[in-house]
Amino acid sequence: MPLRDLLLGLLVIAIWALNIIVIKLGVTELPPLLLTTLRFTLVAVLLVPFYPVARAQLPFLLLLSFTFGSMHFALLFIGLQQAEAGTGALLVQMGTPFATLLAVIFLKEKLGLKRIVGLLLSFAGIIVLAGGPALPTPVPLVILLCSAMGWAMSQLLIKRGPPIAPMALAGWMALFAVPQVALGSWLFESGQWLAIKQASWLGWGAMIYTAVMSSIIAYGIWYALLRRHPVNRVVPMTLLVPVLAVGLGALLMGDSLGVHKLVGGGLVVVGIALIVLNFSRQLRSV
Repeated sequence: MPLRDLLLGLLVIAIWALNIIVIKLGVTELPPLLLTTLRFTLVAVLLVPFYPVARAQLPFLLLLSFTFGSMHFALLFIGLQQAEAGTGALLVQMGTPFATLLAVIFLKEKLGLKRIVGLLLSFAGIIVLAGGPALPTPVPLVILLCSAMGWAMSQLLIKRGPPIAPMALAGWMALFAVPQVALGSWLFESGQWLAIKQASWLGWGAMIYTAVMSSIIAYGIWYALLRRHPVNRVVPMTLLVPVLAVGLGALLMGDSLGVHKLVGGGLVVVGIALIVLNFSRQLRSV
């Protein structure tokens, strides 16, 4: 991979890692479902007019808006309101093991010894994390794991669904998700208008960052890299996201770096590495 593309990949990783911190800051000023609603609205406004889709693709996009929009993103924002940023980043990475299990159950994919070991290490890491002080109650743990499951379900839907341009998928998914999360905010949150009026540049900056930097710019660069290079050269860089997010959480948010987080997080990252990396193929390509 040329140095320019490597640096672009690392830029994307940095954007996504910082996104966890930014969301954590955003939900301190705006209720999480309201923040999610505003984020999806901005993404839809910026993308939908420029990326039309066929009418036959709309039912698929509506279904994806439930799993990816309401389940993954909304629960991610809610979970990060109650958990440390670094811990949240580690827990959401469980989407990869969940997707692997779902592929075995529904797509009849085979696991193999390496991936089985990776799954066991990942779940062992979650057990270690759950026993540490970073999660004082089981609630954020369950919420963030459900968010990870929403991501996993969405990946299977995208894999089996119609071919749709990534930016079109992001825009229309956001459009269909807006009324869902807005209804959730109306039913379960209060003081939305007051929060909007009192939000500082941090709250609004967080909303704009998650919509523009994370959803549009980072994913646009990422999919361009995937078109130019083999998947096994690009995707492994995502393993740096939770590592960098934990470091940023400790540096910027004062998050703890106790034994539970370091050991549990390490198990999760190593487990996911065993799942996503194809060592034999990489050795043959050297």
